[in-house]
Amino acid sequence: MALKDILPGQLGFGTAPLGNMFREIPEEQARATVDAAWNDGIRYFDNAPLYGAGLAELRMGEALASRPRGEYVISTKVGRVVLDEVEDPSTRDMGDKGDVFRYGRPNKIENDYSESATLRSIEDSLERLKTDHIEIVWVHDVAQDFFGDEWLGVFESARKGAFKTLDRLRDEGVIKAWGLGVNRVEPIELLLALETPRPDGFLLAGRYTLLDHDRALQRVMPQVSERGLGIVVGGPYSSGALVGGPNFEYAPAKPSILAKVAQIKAIADACGVSMKAAGLQFALANPAVAAVIPGASQPSRIAEDRAALNEAIPAEFWRRLRDAGLVNPAAPLPIAD
Repeated sequence: MALKDILPGQLGFGTAPLGNMFREIPEEQARATVDAAWNDGIRYFDNAPLYGAGLAELRMGEALASRPRGEYVISTKVGRVVLDEVEDPSTRDMGDKGDVFRYGRPNKIENDYSESATLRSIEDSLERLKTDHIEIVWVHDVAQDFFGDEWLGVFESARKGAFKTLDRLRDEGVIKAWGLGVNRVEPIELLLALETPRPDGFLLAGRYTLLDHDRALQRVMPQVSERGLGIVVGGPYSSGALVGGPNFEYAPAKPSILAKVAQIKAIADACGVSMKAAGLQFALANPAVAAVIPGASQPSRIAEDRAALNEAIPAEFWRRLRDAGLVNPAAPLPIAD
């Protein structure tokens, strides 16, 4: 089944902020944010055990427990497994996201892509999410940004374990789809090069945005489209940098990134376009993209995202971006050339 046939709309909800990403989010605020997303009509919620060491899934489970299960779609991830509490959360192995979720639960995170860990992780997620099934499962972070030069060995471990397990669960009807949930294009390229197993799509975070899209556009988007698969774009605002935040790729943005943001914003302001609208609509213009999942930590952000999705953007804006060399010439844009 194509990813677009599973997902209920182009706008989903990324739950990383609910895992106390960068800061503590009060329980009532987290609940109000999920309620706002539901009331807005959002019915796709992406989760991961890594987000706050299970905190995001626990909050999502509580918020959706009273909602009709047949009316929404859940995805979660495997490979970063939540274990028992530890005395010192700073000892947790969380790769490049070591500081991002330091306000989450004090649980150890173990990297394990084996069959047994995959099945155990899914069972734990089902319990935290208070549900009896999960539609989509992504294999989390099998890439160089987390494992350095050892990432190919980790990928091979996942190929023998998580990939085959999820392929079987999909074929048995236990889940509807699986793929990779990564911040880099190389693992997607590698998986696409294999004859088996057969992924249904990918969650690609931060790699198909206005600020960074060249590599994904050239190396994975055409193959994904040709095979009838789909991409869920995570981090469409590039960790907040695109919309005026200080971070890019989970760290303070470099001057070159801030300069590019300033160039885009100058054109956006001249054309009366919001940066959120530019970011969301750019990503969705690519036919390989099935949905975007911006994160939110307060209810007002949901309304902003919906307004951005529906905002009318003049063709002049996109033409000026292209003429200024701020988007790849081959990137599909939401205008008729």
